[in-house]
Amino acid sequence: MAGFSFFISKRLRSKGGTDFSSLITKIAIGSVAIGLAVMIASALIFKGFKQVIQDKIFANAGHIQVNRFDLNKSYEEMPISTESEIYQNSQAIDDNIASVQRYSRKAALLKSNEEVMGVMLKGVYTDFDTLRFKKNIVEGRWLDFSDSTYSNEILISQKIANKMFLHVGDEVIMAFIQDPPRLRKLQVKGIYHTGIEDFDNLLILGDVRLIQRLNNWPDTLVGGFEVFLKDFDKLDESYEHIYNTIDYDLYPEKVTDTYVHFFDWFVILNRNVLIVSIIILVVASFNIISIMIIMIMERTPMIGTLKALGANNWQVQKIFIFNGIRLIAKGLFWGNIIGLGFGFLQHQFRLIPLDPENYYMEVVPVYFDWTLVILMNLLITLVVSIVLVFPTMIISRVEPIKAIKFD
Repeated sequence: MAGFSFFISKRLRSKGGTDFSSLITKIAIGSVAIGLAVMIASALIFKGFKQVIQDKIFANAGHIQVNRFDLNKSYEEMPISTESEIYQNSQAIDDNIASVQRYSRKAALLKSNEEVMGVMLKGVYTDFDTLRFKKNIVEGRWLDFSDSTYSNEILISQKIANKMFLHVGDEVIMAFIQDPPRLRKLQVKGIYHTGIEDFDNLLILGDVRLIQRLNNWPDTLVGGFEVFLKDFDKLDESYEHIYNTIDYDLYPEKVTDTYVHFFDWFVILNRNVLIVSIIILVVASFNIISIMIIMIMERTPMIGTLKALGANNWQVQKIFIFNGIRLIAKGLFWGNIIGLGFGFLQHQFRLIPLDPENYYMEVVPVYFDWTLVILMNLLITLVVSIVLVFPTMIISRVEPIKAIKFD
């Protein structure tokens, strides 16, 4: 009966034990607590890295980019009509599409009073998702598209500003590489910083109408479209829908292919978190097994007495299983306190810094994925609880007469 086993387990807990019993009990609780805390902390950090990097990428590039198919891999784009179905009727193609933005790109030379450097002007317009991008603006403001022709305002990266000795409000000359070359005087209205060299070393944001004017395009032609999805996890499915629906001379490209080095990095980080979690589970399981065996050996006379009084093996096993579950529960409690406490302190006070040149951010990020935290608690509870049963099997080999004499 579970009631009998639970009663004895409770009595043992209230009675306490030797100093040695107290020590191994603390070791059991500590092994579970430290294991869970490390699992939670590593998961929060991995999720934080992934979230921050993805936010920076998606602020500058869509989940899927649609361009005109062109064997010439230059920066000069073949135009696409804004009358295309992907722009005008995207929901009919795939209901996972949240929005579609038009854009154009054009290579140029940026000239200030001090320096000259090659850059890439990316033209955007009012359909650009400013909420994604504004968090990257460190000085100045977003572009104003109210001019009836085109805006002469641009946003440059902090890295470009430092190299060119530019500040908000400065005017620059941009020379566009075409035949014949064309010059435009533009004004810096904002400075952004992502920490990602793919953007910060090269990218300048401006008005798409400027590029249309330079390329002699009507306002119905752009360089491409950026597609944003409601559910990024369905990227492959949405890509297939778009690929099979758009015109034959257009091709889509997934952001995971464009910036493959980042998404491969996510896979490696995810694998590392999984390996760490497995190692922790194995170590915690072996600790629990060892500690349970010690507890059983220490209580051998009690086991013999209970058997002599008529208790069967399973009833005696459950006494130690209940004790083990209690230790696991305490370990889970302290593990959550330590792991989530670390996450909260890092999130609020940014205690651990990083080198942005190597990690694309200034502090260790954390992201609270409560579903993942709950799953980790359930996983360690399930695994360690199952492991509890195995060391208690030696109870069946305990002979009452020998056990009562054992001391």
